[in-house]
Amino acid sequence: MKNVSGAGLGFRREMLAELLPTLPSEVDFWEVAPENWIPLGGKYQTQFQEASSQAPFTTHGLSLSIGSSDKLDIEFVKRIKQFLDAHNILLYSEHLSYCSGEGHMYDLMPIPFTEEASQHVIGRIKQVQDILERPLVLENVSYYMAPGQQMSELDFTKTILEESGCLMLLDVNNVYVNSINHKYNANDFISELPTNKIVYGHIAGHFDEADDLKVDTHGADVIEPVWDLLTHAYNTHGVFPTLLERDFNIPPLEKLLGEVKRIKDIQQVCLQSSGELLKGSVA
Repeated sequence: MKNVSGAGLGFRREMLAELLPTLPSEVDFWEVAPENWIPLGGKYQTQFQEASSQAPFTTHGLSLSIGSSDKLDIEFVKRIKQFLDAHNILLYSEHLSYCSGEGHMYDLMPIPFTEEASQHVIGRIKQVQDILERPLVLENVSYYMAPGQQMSELDFTKTILEESGCLMLLDVNNVYVNSINHKYNANDFISELPTNKIVYGHIAGHFDEADDLKVDTHGADVIEPVWDLLTHAYNTHGVFPTLLERDFNIPPLEKLLGEVKRIKDIQQVCLQSSGELLKGSVA
C-alpha cells in the first residue's frame, strides 16, 4: 500500500477527461469519496484502476456518520474495507460529525461537545477500526452551532483522538472558519493538537456571509489567512501531506494545479527552515 506525501487534489469523475490517461505529475496524491466509486464497473472501473496504478490514493468518506445515535452500518464499513484492500489504499478518512438520524440527512451535523457524546463516538470508532483493520482518520469539521456544549471543541477533539486510537485529518480552513464563527484563536487551536495524530491535511476556500460568519463551501480560492494558518500548522507539527479541496465552482485544472503548487512551495519553505524531512503518512 502506498503512503501519501506532498500535495494532493480531489479525484473527480467530471475531471476524468482532463486527468487521464496520464495523471498530472504536479499532484503527489489523490483523494476520492469511496461512496462515489462503490460499486465500480465498466468504464469507471477501468479509469479508476488506470489512475490508482499511477499515484497514491486516499479516501474521504461522506456517510459513515460516526456520531449518529443510529446503529452503525456494519455492512457499509465492510464494503469500505473491500474497496481499500482492492485498490491498495492505506487511509480511510471521514468527518467527526454525523449525517443520519432515522434516515440520511445529506449534511454534516455537529456532535454535541459532551463527555457522553465523546464516549459514544469512541466506541463506534473502535468498532470501525476493528472491521477496517486500520486506524480511522477523522477530520475536524466546520459547525455553526454547539447544542448542549459542555466541553470546548479542542478538548472534545483531543479526547476522541487520545481515547479511540484514531488519527486526524487536520482541515486548516475548518479551523479558520470555526475560529471566526465561534471567536477563538485559530493558531492556538492548532498548536494544542497532538502532533503524533496528524497524518494529513485539507485546505480549501469558503464563503464570507459576513465579517463574523464564514461558511465552509470548498467553492472558492484559498485566502491568505488560511495559507498563513497552514504555514503555522507546518511550523508547529512538521510538514504533513496536504490536499486541496474544491467541490464546486471548479476552475480549469491549470488553476487548481497552481494552488497545489502553492501547497508544495509552503511545504518546501517550512522544510528548509526546520531542516526536517517531509512527514509521511502512517505505515
